[in-house]
Amino acid sequence: MNGQASASPLSTAGPSVGSGQPSAEIIDQIRDIPLYRTSIERGFFPILEKPEIARGFPDNWMTPRLAAALEAGEAEFVLSTGTHHARMQIIRPPYFLLSSYYKLWSEHPDLAETWRQGCRRVSLTTVLATEHVARVNAKRRGTAPAPTPSPEDRRLDARTLYLNLTLDPGLWERGDVERMIGEIRRERDAHPQGRYLLDCSGHHLAHLVRKAVEWGLWDDFPQPAGVVTAYEYTPANVRLHLERRLRCPVIDLFGSTELGYLYYSDRDGRYHPYLDRMSVELIPVAPGSRIHSLIVTSVRNPYMPLIRYRSGDCVRTLDGSPDPHKVTRFCGREKELLPTPRGPLSHGDLDDRVRVASPRVFLSRLHAPGGGGGPVRLLYTTFDGGPLERRERTALEKLIGDLTGLRCETEHRTHIPIGVSGKYPWLVTEY
Repeated sequence: MNGQASASPLSTAGPSVGSGQPSAEIIDQIRDIPLYRTSIERGFFPILEKPEIARGFPDNWMTPRLAAALEAGEAEFVLSTGTHHARMQIIRPPYFLLSSYYKLWSEHPDLAETWRQGCRRVSLTTVLATEHVARVNAKRRGTAPAPTPSPEDRRLDARTLYLNLTLDPGLWERGDVERMIGEIRRERDAHPQGRYLLDCSGHHLAHLVRKAVEWGLWDDFPQPAGVVTAYEYTPANVRLHLERRLRCPVIDLFGSTELGYLYYSDRDGRYHPYLDRMSVELIPVAPGSRIHSLIVTSVRNPYMPLIRYRSGDCVRTLDGSPDPHKVTRFCGREKELLPTPRGPLSHGDLDDRVRVASPRVFLSRLHAPGGGGGPVRLLYTTFDGGPLERRERTALEKLIGDLTGLRCETEHRTHIPIGVSGKYPWLVTEY
């Protein structure tokens, strides 16, 4: 995403800049939580890391209010997605993330009309998400999940249907694509004006679009009223490909299981903070780095308020400053940064070079030597399936070589396997 973040018309409070220490009002809300007692006594709250949240769980979070909420079903234990880190158990109100999504959808300047019109949402993301919805529905019915969930098994609620039944979208067959297009058409046809919202992982949707075109099914593909990418980093080439093919706003939402949604983009790619009952700090990932760690204080979840929580996400700002109003992109995960003599590099840094070298590149994965030294290898696929031309390949190798300080070799692939989490790792360290 390019473009400066601006103060959000949807946020009740803008992002804070400064020490990040909680206000007296917030301290009053967390005073009974065992995890925070020492910090309250010392008058200083250090950055909260994920292992600290898990240590002594759930007793370190237990209060009379939380115990009563758990007993009444007003709070529940869930696991974070664990896409890029160990899965973390958290406590939150039922449908916490969905409520955050729907609230933002209903207020978003480019999407709110589709909410008011009662448009349905089809969600094309990891098969793990589909399986989770099917398990929840089966549990509600008191039955075992079906080996192949039906559309009704995959319906989250009256507005949302999950589509994907396969781990690797690169391996979808014609029958899979025909089924998904048929299900999308039924959701679209249920609306009086034939409109729907397409919620997705950008990679998954790009695979569906490519295969629909390749197999002569594109004329059957219902054009969405809007597209939302909300599950992982979407490369610039993928976003551009979707915008050109679908001719509608492609909106990015940034958030997490434990926090809800924090930022959204508009149709022009500018990010806006969405920090209801939240504040944000940006801290450089290394001295002198213009990549920042995202540190969040949030009381949005009343049963597990997070004070100075390191989300594990990295951002860049318009001018390199730690100003949350100036966020221009979310550039990957802190644990996936590549150390180089020129400083840490993020997924977004690699993506910038790929975009400049060729808009034809679809998937890419960098293989880097663990001990330093030897060349880096970039595996890539293209939207048209063919290898890059010599000039594109030469430009790509030079750009990545300049970025990493190491010689780069590129290798064309017709398929790059997806990770076990259902998402694509951008970096593989080889030892």
